Amino acid sequence: MTGTDSTPGADSVASTIVVGYSAKPEGRAALQRAIRIARAGSATIVIVHTAPADELAGLDEELAATGLPYQIHQAPDVLDPAEELIKVSESSPDAIIVIGLRRRSPVGKLLLGSNAQRVLLDASCPVLAVKAEPATL
Repeated sequence: MTGTDSTPGADSVASTIVVGYSAKPEGRAALQRAIRIARAGSATIVIVHTAPADELAGLDEELAATGLPYQIHQAPDVLDPAEELIKVSESSPDAIIVIGLRRRSPVGKLLLGSNAQRVLLDASCPVLAVKAEPATL
């Protein structure tokens, strides 16, 4: 990072970690990775979700148990979660976005989910994309 550059780089730690959350395995993986990153740098976690209230059961308690500062943000436009993630990340000069990706079939790997693609291409801050652990058979 240079003297006047406020963009987080490899040598800096984000103070805000914006997480695209869902109760699905990929959303849970994003949350777990964000918690690990936040612990390393004492960052604030900002959860952005479009989930119904029943999918958020226990999330507040889980985050409170970490001892980390956090916010839970309900995206007003459930049809455009990518835009909300980007907008929330822009409110902090040194944010990072953490999103979860689904594991895909060989044909599905040719395509990236539209929300993930939009965040990766349009966000002005670093984006970390994580995969959920494969389901055990």
